[in-house]
Amino acid sequence: MKKRWVPAVLAATAAYSAQAEKPNVIIIYADDLGYGDLQSYGAKNVETPNVNRLAENGVTFTNAHATASTSTPSRYSLLTGEYAWRKPGTEIAPGNAGMIIRPEQYTIADMFKSAGYNTAALGKWHLGLGDKTGQQDWNAQLPTHPGDLGFDYSYIMAATADRVPCVFIEDGQVANWDPEAPIEVSYRGNFPGEPSGTENPELLYNLKSSHGHSDAIVNGIGRIGFMKGGGKALWKDENIADSITEHAIEFIKKNAKTDEPFFMYFATNDVHVPRFPHDRFRGKNQMGLRGDAIVQFDWSVGQIMNTLEELGIADNTLVILSSDNGPVTDDGYIDYAEELLNGHSPTGGLRGGKYSAYEGGTMVPLIVSWPEKIKGNQTSDALISQIDWLASLASIVDTRIPKGGAPDSRNYADALLGKDKVGSDWVIEQANNNSLSLRTSDNWKLIEPSDGPAMVPWGPKIETGYRDVPQLFNLSSDNGEEKDVAAQNPEKTFELLKTLREVKEGKKQ
Repeated sequence: MKKRWVPAVLAATAAYSAQAEKPNVIIIYADDLGYGDLQSYGAKNVETPNVNRLAENGVTFTNAHATASTSTPSRYSLLTGEYAWRKPGTEIAPGNAGMIIRPEQYTIADMFKSAGYNTAALGKWHLGLGDKTGQQDWNAQLPTHPGDLGFDYSYIMAATADRVPCVFIEDGQVANWDPEAPIEVSYRGNFPGEPSGTENPELLYNLKSSHGHSDAIVNGIGRIGFMKGGGKALWKDENIADSITEHAIEFIKKNAKTDEPFFMYFATNDVHVPRFPHDRFRGKNQMGLRGDAIVQFDWSVGQIMNTLEELGIADNTLVILSSDNGPVTDDGYIDYAEELLNGHSPTGGLRGGKYSAYEGGTMVPLIVSWPEKIKGNQTSDALISQIDWLASLASIVDTRIPKGGAPDSRNYADALLGKDKVGSDWVIEQANNNSLSLRTSDNWKLIEPSDGPAMVPWGPKIETGYRDVPQLFNLSSDNGEEKDVAAQNPEKTFELLKTLREVKEGKKQ
């Protein structure tokens, strides 16, 4: 938008008017935060006062779902409004993956841009960078990055904290790039002379690996994949939350001075492994590093909320807080997360967890706050899926999605804002083996047949939910997902299998 000179008083009035017309929008997207991990959802042994404050200003949802029980497909679906299972190559991405969302695809950032918003992506990305997998030059401008997907500004981790490269990428270039330590990355083999967690476990002075995560060593912690160089650009895990929060606050302050609203996708690494929070968050609860990481996440939420309030824009800022998938305790590092639960249930008593087809894999916390439009201290049982956020937000900011854009996203704006307490008729959930489940608003859950082990095989004590026959659960019954009732309800099983098939074939939305 071109700027023209106007008197200061008129400029301030115009800015206030523009802010009043459309809300600023912030998505706070936690990583591996379970349905039961927040105090407002009944968590034990951990206090989350800032998230509590957000809930007091808005709606707490009891039936909200990520589209997948793992990170990359959930993020892909949220940002594109297309189910990840429709597109090959959207499984958990390596750190050197080529960009999974292509520049020609319509994204949530494109939608906000069309509505006059300034846009930013901060924190965990895990959707690939550059044009082709394994061919990035990390010492130069990457040819494709979030700037090609509608984001005006980005300060991101290439993948996630347990994968190399362990550097931040700012607007397509390694932040604080060190010419004395050029970066090389490989997911095939180590570089000559470089230590690894497998061969040099004595160098894992910050966290030791429980399974996997024993390739490159950065900051005394083993990673997935091999890396050489980095120097001054390498992050310190204990400072990750501070870094992305600081950049988020800078973006908010910069845009609060303009006459344009902003959209910020703020994706934290908490509580994903490796859990290595800053010293000031250590020992805040009984659950060790995983609990401390939840406290650190809550701090980030508080910093953003405080900034909005100090700038006088909190009332007209729509904040959506959720998680990318369900929780996992032992996911590759010896941090005693399993042993130190002390009665806490990360899933809130749901079966399964991260990777799983059961509800613990995709049922996530969701809190929506917009003080100017939403009455506080509400609870909603509406069935909500993150796939529908794009279309719902487009409706809220009054912009049109182009034909073919966000093909699976449906408008449930009233449900997201707490006005409609029913929400969607059904949502689709994706497990780690790409099998699908159908969850209905009247509390039926169908898991389609698939191959795979009954338990996650590489370490976590999590049931997968994989079976070679359809499974049907009545979630409103006392048995929930404990009792498969498909044999007793053949007509309902067939009905939901038919609905799932029609969705997969594109005949039903």
